[in-house]
Amino acid sequence: MKHHSPTISQETKTTVTDVVRWTQELERLHARIAPRFARPEPRRRALAFLHGILSTISRKNGWQLAEHAQEARPDGMQRLLSSTVWETDGVRDDLRTYALEHLGNTSAIMVIDETSFPKQGKKSAGVGVQYCGTTGQVENCQVGVFLDDKWNLENSHLSFNMWI
Repeated sequence: MKHHSPTISQETKTTVTDVVRWTQELERLHARIAPRFARPEPRRRALAFLHGILSTISRKNGWQLAEHAQEARPDGMQRLLSSTVWETDGVRDDLRTYALEHLGNTSAIMVIDETSFPKQGKKSAGVGVQYCGTTGQVENCQVGVFLDDKWNLENSHLSFNMWI
């Protein structure tokens, strides 16, 4: 009979101090990207969006992110991603710099990886009948291209583009 042994050691338990530190770090990251937004409303919504994306909510769509931000409708979150004026390249560059400052290593290598995702519907961007490397078949799928910083068996996505 196999004896039960915990898979998470006592040293890795999340504490209130950890949560406060993570929240403060997210606020610092947001302060870095905030000037990339033309208006104050999208700046505030961007922070709410980041909180939602990093939360434990099971689905990360417009409705759930809006509810997490205590907004009655998803329109604001959808507008943030579809029509709000912001410097997308600048935000990407800021996030890349942030990641390198916190995760970078001089012996790291950059890896470009194309990954396909099988999809059921047709409503996601770029979904279509095409070769899906994940399953090895021609089927309904979506393809993403990742730029990863690989070092010390860790993985950090520094850039992601959906090629349509």
